[in-house]
Amino acid sequence: MSEESASKSKDTAFVLEALPWKSRAAVPADQEALQHEVSEKPVTHIAGTPDGGFTAWLVIVALAQVITRFGIANTWGVFQAYYEENLLRQTSPSNIAWIGSAQYALIYFPALATGRMFDLGYFRIPFLAASCVIVASVFLTAECTQFWQFFLVQGCSLGVCCGIIVGPALVVISHWFDRKRGLAMSLAAIGASSGYMFPKLLKRRLPPVNVRGGLFNLKAFRNTAYTIYCISGILGFLGLYTELTYISVSAIAIGVSKNFAFYIIAIANGASTFGRLSSGLMADKIGVLNTMAVFTAMAGITTFAWPFATNESQVIAIATIYGFSSGGFLALFALAAVALGDIEDAGRRVGMFMSLAAFGAITGPPISGAISTASGGFIDAGFYAGGNIMCSAGLLLLARCLHLKRLWGKY
Repeated sequence: MSEESASKSKDTAFVLEALPWKSRAAVPADQEALQHEVSEKPVTHIAGTPDGGFTAWLVIVALAQVITRFGIANTWGVFQAYYEENLLRQTSPSNIAWIGSAQYALIYFPALATGRMFDLGYFRIPFLAASCVIVASVFLTAECTQFWQFFLVQGCSLGVCCGIIVGPALVVISHWFDRKRGLAMSLAAIGASSGYMFPKLLKRRLPPVNVRGGLFNLKAFRNTAYTIYCISGILGFLGLYTELTYISVSAIAIGVSKNFAFYIIAIANGASTFGRLSSGLMADKIGVLNTMAVFTAMAGITTFAWPFATNESQVIAIATIYGFSSGGFLALFALAAVALGDIEDAGRRVGMFMSLAAFGAITGPPISGAISTASGGFIDAGFYAGGNIMCSAGLLLLARCLHLKRLWGKY
């Protein structure tokens, strides 16, 4: 070996000793082997999320089963019309709406606690317990005959247990997906036929973290974009459930047969499936808040138009467009809250948003019911609800601008 070769060998050995994280794979002589080795490794994205793979998609399959427990709340409009016509005829529509609004609100409100519990690693035991109580509540609802019974069983018990399940389940997606997070959330939000074995498949990827700030972290609101987003959620839920609650009642009022009126909610929920899937695909392309703003504005315009439907065909068209657009909002609201902060604190941040949005969900339908009773129709209620939804869409765009610090951009 020449003196020059020996010198180079000594220099290489010195570099390897001085930089212990280097290996001989980094030496130029082995560069081709290094590139081949790297190409064989799976690609991960931000925060190391797999963005695919058998386990990640298995979690989405489990979530699709979980979200079906939330579906019973989306059929409240059927119960509203049935109770007004039969079991609770002596009760005002506004009071009956408190059952549904309590159910809506309590689906979101427990997320303040369950999101924090998820961050700390407590998930499966509350999940299984709530699933059992949901089954009992469904059976007990069939035995109820008075307003207070429906309110406690269908409104409170069913709502709280759905809330215990849904909040943490939505956050799990952010552990497994980043670039394809919108698609994953939309597929999970569609739901499927049930099966209570699936909670075993629903698992987190990242270890539990006890971040500072307690149950309700006020420091999160130093992020102006997150604060505006929470206000947008309150306004959105203040108006979003009005049409879903009263569209069957309004259809009967304009002469649609009672038998068909009960299928209008099914039409809206069916269209919601396509809205959830479309919004997820769009969110991965143009951003979550951009997509939510578009779908929310569509829901607001449809809510304005809803009271002016005069026949069965128009009601079907409005229900279809409304279901499609509202599905986009409901599928993505958790993703935006996750994106506006660190992943370690995602459960608490989503929980805080959902708990604040619950105040809009619990007051929206009763206020709309009181407005329709006082005005003798649904036009004023439609303007009230639609106005809130359109304001929500505007605030979504404002939150995007504040986060990006520019007028246009993907987010």
